[in-house]
Amino acid sequence: MTLPIAQSEAGIGPDKFVTVGKYIDSVDAHMARGMLESAGIECFLQGENANNLLGAAFRARLLVHKQDEAAAREILGTPDNLDPEDDSSE
Repeated sequence: MTLPIAQSEAGIGPDKFVTVGKYIDSVDAHMARGMLESAGIECFLQGENANNLLGAAFRARLLVHKQDEAAAREILGTPDNLDPEDDSSE
């Protein structure tokens, strides 16, 4: 997938984001996003709409810029070893 020039020049490609939380309940996902945004950390939810359609099958993922990962994990209290591919941990 090719990113638009503005995004690729700014260094905000998809490989620059990391998952810091996974949520079954969209309310929890939005609360966590709000906590990070209140702390000035840019973040977004991935899959939140799919979660609403089939909640048991999908989890909303909270992503932040790689350089903000440590601060985001500290705010959320999530472990550093969160495996973004493993949905069985919750």
